[in-house]
Amino acid sequence: MKATFRQLRLFLALADTGSVTAAARAQHVTQPTASMQLRELTESVGLPLYQVVSRRVQLTDVGVELAKTARAMVSQWDAFEQSVDGMRGLKRGRLRVAVVSTAKYFMPRLIGAFCKRHPAVDVSIEILNRDGVVARLRDNMDDLYIMSMPPDDLVLEDVVFMANPLVMVAGSTDPLVRRGRISLSELSGQRFILREGGSGTRMAVDQHFKRCRFRPQVRLELGSNEAIKEAVAGGLGIGVLSRHALHGRDREHGVAVVDVAGFPIASQWHLVHPAARGLSPLASAFKDDLLRQSMSPKLGGPVG
Repeated sequence: MKATFRQLRLFLALADTGSVTAAARAQHVTQPTASMQLRELTESVGLPLYQVVSRRVQLTDVGVELAKTARAMVSQWDAFEQSVDGMRGLKRGRLRVAVVSTAKYFMPRLIGAFCKRHPAVDVSIEILNRDGVVARLRDNMDDLYIMSMPPDDLVLEDVVFMANPLVMVAGSTDPLVRRGRISLSELSGQRFILREGGSGTRMAVDQHFKRCRFRPQVRLELGSNEAIKEAVAGGLGIGVLSRHALHGRDREHGVAVVDVAGFPIASQWHLVHPAARGLSPLASAFKDDLLRQSMSPKLGGPVG
């Protein structure tokens, strides 16, 4: 069985994009060239690697196994190239980072600052919900992963690098905003607008409510912080959000923080990767840079 690195990278692009055309574009080759390379790879393996269903590529079982193997091989080769570059005193290469959607409020700034110091570095950032990031983590698709609730069934290298306080919010004209400290029990008649089940924010909120023996009346479950802010500003209920989702810290676009006993809920941002996979020199440098930047008071400072 023979396969070239070019074919393996093209096949990984196919697995990631679900399209021969998109894979060709990602690898900077023509579509006929991509089709020929994929056909040669399939012939080399001797079994179908993918099929097209409703104009979208779906990997066969053999294709899934090949993608896992190819990803590991390409990752190891990239790490080797980065090691050689490091010996030459160079800082270049490709860095892949997957983050949960709430982290989008601060991660682009951190990555941007790193890229300014290392302009030859090409950074790919995937912004997904928690389930999407965990799926990529299980498939070992990226160098580093950022989330507030890492899965507990994987052996991970896990560093807590920044606080992620969760606050109660209401519409800025809601009487709750002008009151002093409110007990959680006083909110039993309120309608709540929360993140979808499975999100890190929702998991932390549910755990807190369970500890307090409080059962919220959930009116809506929404999949984004923006949707929750709009619903809260529209008077549909009160919500719980990461303070990072509020650009003005305590007030934004018709939404304000409510002073509720037991809030903010203590939560943290975790920087993780599979323990069995060592970090490349570039990923290690980025990790160190991220930890240094997270000490800034503007980002909430270190976790106490």
